[in-house]
Amino acid sequence: MAHDNPAHGTLTGGCLCGAVRFTVTGAPTRFSVCHCGMCQRWAGGPLLAVHLTVPVAFEGEDKISVYRSSKWAERGFCGVCGSNLFYRMMGDGTHVLSLGIFDDQSAFTMESQIFIEEKPSGYSFANDVPAMTGAEVFAQLAKLPY
Repeated sequence: MAHDNPAHGTLTGGCLCGAVRFTVTGAPTRFSVCHCGMCQRWAGGPLLAVHLTVPVAFEGEDKISVYRSSKWAERGFCGVCGSNLFYRMMGDGTHVLSLGIFDDQSAFTMESQIFIEEKPSGYSFANDVPAMTGAEVFAQLAKLPY
């Protein structure tokens, strides 16, 4: 989960086919890795996730399809090409964007891994970053006002 991320200027990105584009100013330059079962199914592996602390502006919003994946969040994807776009918290609309949809990923560094107990044994990241279990993540979510 993101904490005290240095911010970058304006970043852009979009889906595979270009039907959905986005712009975000002051985005954090760190990402986390989620190994939960839902993210693995959604992303086909671990989700490399950029937790936004600032608003994101989408172009082509009419092409975004949304799936309510839990009581606290929904996942958005391009309705044309199927690219995973975001995970959005229901309470405050906070977006978590997939790292892979940013046009320039060079400014980003890995910050943490979550749901580490659900990570398949067949791979490991070399980055020495904090790791949280699902129980620890849910304990943090329980403190949120929504």
